[in-house]
Amino acid sequence: MADILTETVLLEDLKKFEKIFHEQLYKNDITPKAQFEYAWCLVRSKYAADIQKGIVLLEELYKTNEEGQRDYLYYLAIGNARLKEYTKALGYVRSFLSIEPGNQQVISLQQNIKKKMEKEGLMGMALAGGAVLAVGAIIGVGMAIAKAK
Repeated sequence: MADILTETVLLEDLKKFEKIFHEQLYKNDITPKAQFEYAWCLVRSKYAADIQKGIVLLEELYKTNEEGQRDYLYYLAIGNARLKEYTKALGYVRSFLSIEPGNQQVISLQQNIKKKMEKEGLMGMALAGGAVLAVGAIIGVGMAIAKAK
């Protein structure tokens, strides 16, 4: 898990999924699968602009497609952590864990993010901001669940 935050996408993979996404975009018929695969590549890019673009695509999917929400939350956490937006990343981790508390992969990601925060001396600031973000994330998840029923 330690390298999930530093792992980068292969250029061939990024180009492959970018091509599929843009072909569907041109036809105005983007499938959630194509959007997710492209976003998944973007959040693993070595360029901050690509990561941010991937986050936007994942946030859109999270709001519009219930089927893959666990994956969207996971990669939103990774993308934000890669941009050093640790408070946001932990908010997505908490949202995921509120749905599936025992997920070891996400618990490991949470620990990895916290280690990076401690290493960069941001833990105190993030805890204060994280509490506010966590409340917002819980409300958002609650609204999504209520909407689904």
